[in-house]
Amino acid sequence: MACCSSDCFVYFVLSVALAFMAVSTTLRSPPDSDITTPSRPITHHLSLNASNALSRSNFKAIATLLHISPEIFLSSSPNTTLFAIDDAALYNTSSLPPLFLKQILQYHTIPLRLPMKDLLEKPQGTCLPTLLRHKSVEISTVDEESRTAEVNHVLISHPDMFLGDSLVIHGVLGPFSPLQPHYILQSSLCQSDTNKTSEEEEVPVKIDWIRIVQLLSSNGFVPYAIGLHSVLNRIVAEQHKNLTGVTILATPNLVSLSSASPLLYETVRRHILAQRLTYEDLASMPDKASVKTLDPYQDLTITRRRDAVAANSSGDFMISGVEIVAPDMFSSSNFVIHGISHTLEIPRP
Repeated sequence: MACCSSDCFVYFVLSVALAFMAVSTTLRSPPDSDITTPSRPITHHLSLNASNALSRSNFKAIATLLHISPEIFLSSSPNTTLFAIDDAALYNTSSLPPLFLKQILQYHTIPLRLPMKDLLEKPQGTCLPTLLRHKSVEISTVDEESRTAEVNHVLISHPDMFLGDSLVIHGVLGPFSPLQPHYILQSSLCQSDTNKTSEEEEVPVKIDWIRIVQLLSSNGFVPYAIGLHSVLNRIVAEQHKNLTGVTILATPNLVSLSSASPLLYETVRRHILAQRLTYEDLASMPDKASVKTLDPYQDLTITRRRDAVAANSSGDFMISGVEIVAPDMFSSSNFVIHGISHTLEIPRP
């Protein structure tokens, strides 16, 4: 039976919202786990006020998602600028996979506070980092006289819809890329996506290794915390400024080795991935995909169950023979910690 446009739109918003809730539930840590994930505090007041500002215009879908799942936009950075896509552009996306819809939203979210006056002061061609890892968007047009700007050649139609201390929302006429799976991951207007963007130059990445050691130590991963602390100076010296994020595969057991042991250094490095990858990121990777560790000669391999591969579903995977038993235990803008079932073995020649 056909539905009127308003009924169809309500159905669309609810379907998108439920899809996100389903993904969040699927990827959440087991309910019996006593390990929680500290993240940026998300106040009901902030999300409600921002959602109300969006609802007053043609941004009801984004308003709904911001209200029920604010962590999609607000959990990984102290400051956020959201470019809200209008309802007309999102209307036909409810059939797309929820993980891809989340990537769309991440691609339209900047981990910086950029009100319109600041955007207008930036040179045309400036690349801005997004929450989608290693992907940037470009300020393609700036017209200070008319007080207008375009991002990825899309007009900012509703500047400063919401101005908070840590959150700014602008409305845009359409998405920054075609709404097709994998398109965002394969192309970009910015040539600096594989390097540092101009904004990243202004805000240097600093991984809080001491905080990581403290979190490991206080939550039952003492042997690995001690091992990491023992080789930390060497890791920092060798990696220097090349790292923008890390993933810690926290093992509950680690053989007792002296801090001078080469095997300890190899073992610790093998449990650190050279980029920040949430459980969701890992679960979405194809079978046999490789992930790089801090050891340039020791990549890890994603292996998925045959029935999961056949169904093209996420989850049901292992990393080089170990299971993630406590996903996303702790997370920040540049690191995430997963608990694993046992220590990764180091292949011998």
